[in-house]
Amino acid sequence: MDLDVIFLGTAGSAPTATRSTAATLIRRGGERLLVDCGEGTQRRLMRSVAGLVDLDTILLTHVHADHTLGLPGLLKTFALRERSAPLALYGPPGTKALMRVLQPLIGRLPFALATVEVEPGGEVRGDGYALHAPATRHRVASVAWALVEDDRPGRFDVDEARRRGVPEGPLFGRLQAGHDVTLPDGTLVPAAGIVGEARTGRRLVFSGDTRPCDGVLAAALRADLLVHEATFLDEDLDRARETLHSTAREAAELARDADVALLALTHVSTRYAVRQIKSEARAVFPDVEVPRDLDLVDVPFPERGEPRMVRGGGAAEADAARTDADRR
Repeated sequence: MDLDVIFLGTAGSAPTATRSTAATLIRRGGERLLVDCGEGTQRRLMRSVAGLVDLDTILLTHVHADHTLGLPGLLKTFALRERSAPLALYGPPGTKALMRVLQPLIGRLPFALATVEVEPGGEVRGDGYALHAPATRHRVASVAWALVEDDRPGRFDVDEARRRGVPEGPLFGRLQAGHDVTLPDGTLVPAAGIVGEARTGRRLVFSGDTRPCDGVLAAALRADLLVHEATFLDEDLDRARETLHSTAREAAELARDADVALLALTHVSTRYAVRQIKSEARAVFPDVEVPRDLDLVDVPFPERGEPRMVRGGGAAEADAARTDADRR
């Protein structure tokens, strides 16, 4: 199953000419999950390869404006398009109060919007995965989000299954799923020896705004991708502590300790050049990227390769060409 992440908004507290505020799209098979919805998110979606899709789920890390101001416009556009499919909105305590404040702007919706507050440490089940919400350390109630896929059946030895007389078809499928099967002649064929040990699913973690904390560290252990904020550099550590944000070095130290495959740093401040952020982080942990808006990270199954950043890979064709020209 394909899995990738498109960075729709990578700026800090305020947008810039080239970066929108916090928003990240997860595409898993046919599902579309949005993490945070900063100002201009629907415009970024329109410029992405995903398009302005009918999202399945929206996940908020906290209710600060730079992570939520895109909600009224996005939901209103869904209404104008006469969306009918239900939409689930999950966030920490305070999310329902936020939606009550935004209600006059959004108006009536022709689809069911379920607003669910998830306590820090809570979990939401999806189809073949879980969404964990570890507690984070910010100025308001806040959580990170971790998409953790269920374990997959082990490798299936087709030749061995045939040698034992299992016919292709439903019995093949049951055996491949790890179940023992009984042949038409009554012979029991155990999955052991034909199907290998279960393989872990992929793990994506999105920190939201936070100081480095145990909740994110635990969620990110051996993650395929950790998207962590890096609002400050180490020279401004006191300011990071005061505002309950992280430095690039601190995010890299957490990624190193969690043994993640790839770290992507977001919530980028105009105080610093991207090369400064990347340099500080890579001095601690080498596998670091600082994505720009509409960059993409492809996350294959581990046996098929490592996660990789595709510069401009999330941009629609016209915007990808413009981005390439700007970088030249």
